[in-house]
Amino acid sequence: MKNNKVFIFDTTLRDGEQSLSSSLSVRQKLRIARQLARLSVDVIEAGFPISSPGDFESVATIAREVRSPVICGLARAIEKDITVCAKALRPAARPRIHTFVGTSPIHRQGQLRKSKAEVLDMVRQSVKFARRLCPDVEFSPMDAGRTEGDFLCSVVELAIGCGARTINIPDTVGYTTPEQFAALIDLLFERVPNIDKAVISVHCHNDLGMATANSLTAVSHGARQIECSVNGIGERAGNTALEEVVMALKVRRDLFAVTTGVDTREIMRTSKLIREICNVPVQPNKAVVGSNAFAHSSGIHQDGVLKAKQTYEIMTPQSVGLTESRMNLTSRSGSHMVKARLLALGYREADFNIKDFYRRFIALADKKGSVYDDDLVALMESKNEKEMADRYTLEYLNVSSGRGTVPTATARVAADGKVRQEAATGDGAVDAATKAIDRIVGYRITVENYHLEAVTGGREAQGRVTMVGRVPEGVFTGTGTSTDIVEASALAYMDMVNKIARMKKFKRKLPE
Repeated sequence: MKNNKVFIFDTTLRDGEQSLSSSLSVRQKLRIARQLARLSVDVIEAGFPISSPGDFESVATIAREVRSPVICGLARAIEKDITVCAKALRPAARPRIHTFVGTSPIHRQGQLRKSKAEVLDMVRQSVKFARRLCPDVEFSPMDAGRTEGDFLCSVVELAIGCGARTINIPDTVGYTTPEQFAALIDLLFERVPNIDKAVISVHCHNDLGMATANSLTAVSHGARQIECSVNGIGERAGNTALEEVVMALKVRRDLFAVTTGVDTREIMRTSKLIREICNVPVQPNKAVVGSNAFAHSSGIHQDGVLKAKQTYEIMTPQSVGLTESRMNLTSRSGSHMVKARLLALGYREADFNIKDFYRRFIALADKKGSVYDDDLVALMESKNEKEMADRYTLEYLNVSSGRGTVPTATARVAADGKVRQEAATGDGAVDAATKAIDRIVGYRITVENYHLEAVTGGREAQGRVTMVGRVPEGVFTGTGTSTDIVEASALAYMDMVNKIARMKKFKRKLPE
């Protein structure tokens, strides 16, 4: 065992999928598995093959297609489960069977209806049988956190003696505290004579919000594998979040003195893929991958980051796959941040009086909440209403879409006394409409946020669409309202187009 290496065992596709409202398809699971391989996790728990034909197929497909990580399948301590698991893993370059049985009093008496001796017999038979079918076997005494210490030590010693290379200690219901979990790991290292023959793993749940803390504490006490999931998805309150433990071990290497093989630059990409496929959002303040994890709104914080990023950032956004931190311009932003943003937009200090401008900025921020680049330009140029007029006008829009048809849009836009018309296809009606507009104006806006809300009641309610888009000139917002969602989206897009046009015009006027 490499004492300074912590293996990352990802259970997003097994424990994570169990928490979803519907099962993932084989194709979706394969996409996730390939991204987990790019993330460079050590082990992918691909599923529970006996549970359904679909899960069997998923495990077998991942075993065949994803070659670098260990591919693991879960099996109860039952010969039929283990046989099916081994069959699904047959194509794998590096297969692992993970078998388990409940060991706590409540599991033995309430679910299994078996004595300690009978449970030990299940451990012996299942691990030996699994080892005959696969050289790499992991064993879990389920609900280890509530299992008597003496019995847990006996179970672990027996499993290792029967050939288990990895022993996983699960806090199945998220019951233990870090102090208790540390004592449990210490007990195993002190009392199990053959403990050095296996890697000690931990699988913690987040029912009391301590999954990450328990996992990291276990590492400090000798555990060398963490079982976790991307974004922390999983049964009930979820599992240990992969991104949290990996970045904690990286940022606080001075404390833990261990490494992982994870390519942390793939964390954000992986997180977004899981959100997209599993349809499970991440709260903005989620550690590492939340939208606010690298965002600064406080004026004091923004000033500090402008001067020295380390003042308020313990890790860089680039380390998890982002390009930069985000500075939210709100009424809490200080004048230093506003001034820095104006300079970044191309204005010179001679173009504005920051004290006067900042007062106007605060008044706008109190009304709007968030202030974007186009709002700053509008404030700078608001004395000249003629120059603030829209350059582009949407004169005509026709969209065709429906089940079994390719969404197509035709747009006609007037600008500078001329009218242009273009057509485009897209992934949906809104996408086709914005692409048709793009062909006319040539801006190719990357839409980063799209929000639709009803502003009136009833079947013919008006919908308001708000878009946030990015171009080389900066970040812009647009809004549009209509009883037709596609028209509201096109009007919001045109609002952004006109703001970008003004920005380009003003930048041409700025001295070199």
